[in-house]
Amino acid sequence: MQIVLIRHGIAEDRDGFAESGREDALRPLTRGGRKKMRRASRGIARLVPDISVLGTSPLLRAVQTGKIVARQYESLEPVQVPQLLPRKSLPSLLTWVSSQKRDATIALVGHEPHLSTFAGWLLTGLQESFIDLKKGAAVLLELPDEVKPGHARLLWALRSSHLRKIGK
Repeated sequence: MQIVLIRHGIAEDRDGFAESGREDALRPLTRGGRKKMRRASRGIARLVPDISVLGTSPLLRAVQTGKIVARQYESLEPVQVPQLLPRKSLPSLLTWVSSQKRDATIALVGHEPHLSTFAGWLLTGLQESFIDLKKGAAVLLELPDEVKPGHARLLWALRSSHLRKIGK
């Protein structure tokens, strides 16, 4: 199994959005964030030519990012995965991942520090973050045997700017 972890693109400012009385779950990507994510998603598609399942956090900015990524793949429709919400437990996300086909390539769009902590857990078995996932960045992990913490291998970790260059 391969897992692509993608942090959502650049979203509206959290504080400014909150001051306007709107709920954070509805905070969208900025115009520039959408543009950068479109270019980064082309890079992801070059590096990962086939994705079986694309799961997103239910928060709007992750859903929008997932839709942008999905456009790079034929017949790929994002599904909302509540376990990708920022404060959900890592074991619940692992249970969802484990329910997917063993030969699948799964893309997950979510938030920090949830995604990088999940990556660290899969790589080392410790629920610690040591990968810095900036907005629009992605990592590719491979789980050759079991879908189990400490069993993954890191194939690559790239910032959005690197993905955009690859996607040119």
